[in-house]
Amino acid sequence: MARTVYCQFLKKEAEGFDQPPHPGPLGQRIYENVSREGWKQWLERLTTIINENRLSTADPQSIELIEQHMVGFLFGEGDLGKLPPGFSPGGAKK
Repeated sequence: MARTVYCQFLKKEAEGFDQPPHPGPLGQRIYENVSREGWKQWLERLTTIINENRLSTADPQSIELIEQHMVGFLFGEGDLGKLPPGFSPGGAKK
């Protein structure tokens, strides 16, 4: 039987993880409060955040900024996690 959580991002019960998807205390918080679907949506947003901000996952400062975006996106805390102002996905008509 799949583990379920009340996903704070989706605002509903949904399938959870078998183990934290991210290291440390933030990973534990995500494990307890975010569903697989919520995490999937985060990963889609993460690609945009990395590309738009020219971040590197090998750079500790970039990781810190990514985690701030993660908390903003998944939990609605802080000012980060939203799409950049004026952002339009590739191929979208303006």
